[in-house]
Amino acid sequence: MNALDAKEEAVKGLLRAAGGAAVAFSGGADSTLLLDLAREALGGRALAITVDSPILPRRELSAAQALAASLGVRHMVAPGREMSIPDFVSNLSRRCYFCKKSHLSDMMEAARDLGLTVLFHGANADDPADHRPGLLAARELGVRAPLAEAGLSKAEVRELSRRRGLSTWNKPSSACLASRIPHGSPVTALKLAAIEAAEDFLHDQGLSQLRVRHHGDTARVEVTECDMPRFLDPAFRERAAAFLEGLGFRHSALDLRGYRTGSLNPDGPAPAPSKDNQRKTK
Repeated sequence: MNALDAKEEAVKGLLRAAGGAAVAFSGGADSTLLLDLAREALGGRALAITVDSPILPRRELSAAQALAASLGVRHMVAPGREMSIPDFVSNLSRRCYFCKKSHLSDMMEAARDLGLTVLFHGANADDPADHRPGLLAARELGVRAPLAEAGLSKAEVRELSRRRGLSTWNKPSSACLASRIPHGSPVTALKLAAIEAAEDFLHDQGLSQLRVRHHGDTARVEVTECDMPRFLDPAFRERAAAFLEGLGFRHSALDLRGYRTGSLNPDGPAPAPSKDNQRKTK
């Protein structure tokens, strides 16, 4: 048995020991792999739970529902309540902590109602190095991360997912819509709706990985290097600018540094993805 196989078995061992469990399911690469392993280890005692609220793009919710159905796992969609939490709406540096704590608490309660006392989430072994206040909330609530505990890195999650035939093996990382709003600027339903509509429009134009950052009356668009040439087309620029103006953005700007995760994080952005990584995550 090679090292990756051993880690896979370690995850399944942790899942079997629970006897039955719910998985916090976003439909991303990590949580999809964890859910697939839970399905294998627990059978009908595995449950996927997704929290739905204005910070979750409709595309992501639909994708999560389709994924859970394709895996044959029960899927519950629970309502989120973070928009009623002042510490989240005020959007200070610990916004993610309050959101994650609320979501995990709601999922734990929903799982208990179905007779499941254990909730797992899909953090991997690389996540603690990133700016992820939500990991603290998970630890405080006793929500374990089997992928991280087994030492699976993000690259290993993708490789194991590819081996298992999961469509998410090369899915780009995602983040909630609130992550597009600078800290200190309140999170509102109107801002979230404008961000989602703007990103949906650009995705529909064929752009791959992107973010639309909400800076008041300005939309700052981040795209990968391979998509930047699209903005050299005057007709495309005009369509994009007109659409963004229709959403209430008086100004729109293309970020010359391109797409990078966490560009609004208090600790600064992660490095821009390499050309090779951009190809892998298209």
